[in-house]
Amino acid sequence: MSGEFESIVEIDRPVEQVFAYLADGRHDPEFSPRVQEITKTPDGPTAVGTIFRSTVKDAGMKSGREFRIVGYDPPSRIRWREQSKNLVTAEGGYDLDALPGGRTRVRIFNTLEGHGFGKLLVGLALSAARRDAPDFGRRIKAAVEASVPA
Repeated sequence: MSGEFESIVEIDRPVEQVFAYLADGRHDPEFSPRVQEITKTPDGPTAVGTIFRSTVKDAGMKSGREFRIVGYDPPSRIRWREQSKNLVTAEGGYDLDALPGGRTRVRIFNTLEGHGFGKLLVGLALSAARRDAPDFGRRIKAAVEASVPA
């Protein structure tokens, strides 16, 4: 079983600046309380093939996650795929659109997929992610606007 959730938010910053912020996955702890720590390989600018490794805490349990950037089209599109061997994995991305007045519309989405016993858990994970999606979008907006000067 698998399923998708998404959030769409408008950010009061230009698309190039929002893209640069989101492309550096090391910002994830600033808007995702699940992410305890995150690293990037290799050093340098994010590109197709960049890997982000994180430790996340879900339902009181820590797990390691590894995501590879599989699509990268500045300043409008980022795609990732989880390479971890977890019970529930994700792939998703950001779609960014420039709006009038130096604003940006961001759509974030993830498709969650269960593996083995995770096929029984993915529905719960998806339900929780869908409930949190509007707040997740608001946290991204707040983090970008706090970090990127107007």
